[in-house]
Amino acid sequence: MTIRVALVDDQELVRVGLAMLIDATDDMRIVLQAADGAEAVAGLAGTQVDVVLMDVQMPRMDGVEATGLVTAREDAPKVIVLTTFDLDEYAFAGLRAGASGFLLKDASAAEVLHAIRAVHAGDAVLAPSTTRRMLGHLATAGVARTASPLLQRLTARERDVLLEIARGHSNAETAQRLFLSEATVKTHVGHLLAKLEVRDRVQAVIFAYENGLVPRT
Repeated sequence: MTIRVALVDDQELVRVGLAMLIDATDDMRIVLQAADGAEAVAGLAGTQVDVVLMDVQMPRMDGVEATGLVTAREDAPKVIVLTTFDLDEYAFAGLRAGASGFLLKDASAAEVLHAIRAVHAGDAVLAPSTTRRMLGHLATAGVARTASPLLQRLTARERDVLLEIARGHSNAETAQRLFLSEATVKTHVGHLLAKLEVRDRVQAVIFAYENGLVPRT
């Protein structure tokens, strides 16, 4: 299957470079380019796209607002936000808006292609080490006064797995800590994502913190 990719960045040189990289592969192609969020939202309304590379700091409409509008749609594409600095506030805002991860603009060609393939496959573009640092930020952002009723849908084991994800552990680490097979952990992750009505692991982590499931440190 060919992965259909959209590029959204106000810097033409960035778009040209990414387009050349992506179109040179056998399994993905560029189907849309946009110079700002407003142009992207309009273009994506009439174009079938699997993955969007979305800059966050752009004129007219930034990537955070555009991400929220795009991911709210039915059959929405996955979004990877592009940022200049690791753990940028814009990156966190993009994740909260529905992005499946973020990439630094100085990422290598291999990292960019891996991220697109991973997100398309349903994974999140956040290494466990990056997740742990992200959690430190989320822990200071406050939690909901009342936990979501969606939490009641989880079994005790699914709740355990969610806690491990929220602490930044990979599937392999979670399996070891809970004395489960990695395949079983993956099954639990799939079930809890569906029950919590979140798109991926990143959104599950945010859900856990915003609902006070993980105590502050």
